[in-house]
Amino acid sequence: MNFNEYIAYLFDTLVKVKQSELDNIINIILKAYNEGKMIFVIGNGGSAANASHFAQDLAKGTRKTLETEKRIRALSLTDNLAFITALSNDDGYETIFEQQLRTYAKEGDVVIAISGSGNSSNIIQSINWANKNDLTTIGITGFEGGKLKKLAQHSVNVPINDMCTAESIHSIIFHYLILELQKSV
Repeated sequence: MNFNEYIAYLFDTLVKVKQSELDNIINIILKAYNEGKMIFVIGNGGSAANASHFAQDLAKGTRKTLETEKRIRALSLTDNLAFITALSNDDGYETIFEQQLRTYAKEGDVVIAISGSGNSSNIIQSINWANKNDLTTIGITGFEGGKLKKLAQHSVNVPINDMCTAESIHSIIFHYLILELQKSV
């Protein structure tokens, strides 16, 4: 496949992402912003990098000025390496997000879980906990969405059986969401 063919491949998948799902995510984030709730973003591997980038864009990329007082409160739970490795070593890797949520999250907060396959055990475990504890859950998936698409209260699915391209489209989605949120915060 040459680059122009890849662009066509990428575009063919991008147009399958539902605008209504994206609008729903924007509304959830705006509600959290207006209510002063936290938004936690989680993922593994490339999705961890996307989680880190998206949380930073939410927290910094949506503020108007350095003096802006009211901001989107977002944090990537992929970034606290000491906590993650302690939990992983002592309690098992499948606990790394749930245990951080137990420490930091409050009722009404939002968890955005990014998983290409939708089947990562640490993601599923954290979404189950979040659903039981009255947090709003969002799944951002690839492939057919896996367990995450079924468990999350809200979702955006990139219907492609290619992890690299799914993660690339997730990044495009997150940048689109930031551009739209900048209009409203």
